[in-house]
Amino acid sequence: MSIPLPDARQLSDEVLQALRLRALRGCELGYTETEVAELLGLSRETVSRWWTACAKDGLEALPGERTGRPVGSGRTLNDGQAAYLRTILNERTPQDVGIASPVWTRRAVADLIRKEYRIDMPVRTVGQYLRRRGYTPKVPGRHAQDQDPAEVRQWLEETYPAIGWRAAREGAEIDCGDETGAAADQQPRRGYAPEGQPARIDVPDPHIRMNLISTISNEGSVHFMTYKPTMTAALFITFLERLLSETTRKIFLIVDRLKAHEAEKVEAWAADHQERIEIFFLPRYAPERNPDEYLNNDMKGGINATGLPEHKEGLRSRMLGFMIKLVHLPQHVRNYFQNPCVQYAAGL
Repeated sequence: MSIPLPDARQLSDEVLQALRLRALRGCELGYTETEVAELLGLSRETVSRWWTACAKDGLEALPGERTGRPVGSGRTLNDGQAAYLRTILNERTPQDVGIASPVWTRRAVADLIRKEYRIDMPVRTVGQYLRRRGYTPKVPGRHAQDQDPAEVRQWLEETYPAIGWRAAREGAEIDCGDETGAAADQQPRRGYAPEGQPARIDVPDPHIRMNLISTISNEGSVHFMTYKPTMTAALFITFLERLLSETTRKIFLIVDRLKAHEAEKVEAWAADHQERIEIFFLPRYAPERNPDEYLNNDMKGGINATGLPEHKEGLRSRMLGFMIKLVHLPQHVRNYFQNPCVQYAAGL
């Protein structure tokens, strides 16, 4: 572990004077100037200058002036430019400001600096600039272009809170549901191989797939069903009937606007069972607001970790194993609700 030391130019005069005395004491004890410099976070030349002056004329000759370039001097962007740049990076997308990039990369930021200030900053320097200001590279979260911010805001500020208060008043359970699929040749992890050679994995038939529909609650409950064909209204009703058979409380079910969810058959079935279940729909194109999406990601990332299945039943068995284990891990399920995008549903 490398422990970072503050730039000596940022220290107060009193602290800097104490640092000089400690450097001289280290030299007196027989440490080399290089060792003292490394220990205190100074340059060897600075320690040498202090020791030479002290050895010749005593402590009174110790230089008290500050040397070196002041912190921040020589930087390409001034404080005002840097602040404006951070505002754009925090609040705008590259497309918003005419930069040809889907996300803010080092090259995209360099293009922005060139566009705004006519300054050509090397990509490496841009990376250093971003690190100094707390920006780190991350895998971007997917965000639908057609998403309506007003609809999402209404969901977060009005619709869901109303569902939550109704559930509390009526003793109902709020379940969030979603469908997903997994493939036998799906292997999201990286593998090691000799330099210059690709990592290899022998995959089975890419058409080996299995689907899953599940619901989770912020209390940690899980309900699920695997299926092979495409989700239809009839299949969704089958799952809903199974869901009611496994619960005793009323269910407020939140799902996306898949055609099977909004079908007239489902609407009629829900009307006949409204004393036990009510269905609510998430904002359009907002999958990141569904806590069950994070279960899907977890499942896909783990089911093939020990090897790839060779047939559908093997894949289904792994999915069932993951879900059955999850049923007995309510705290793990509750953790899905801690993602910043779905913390609104973690509990009122």
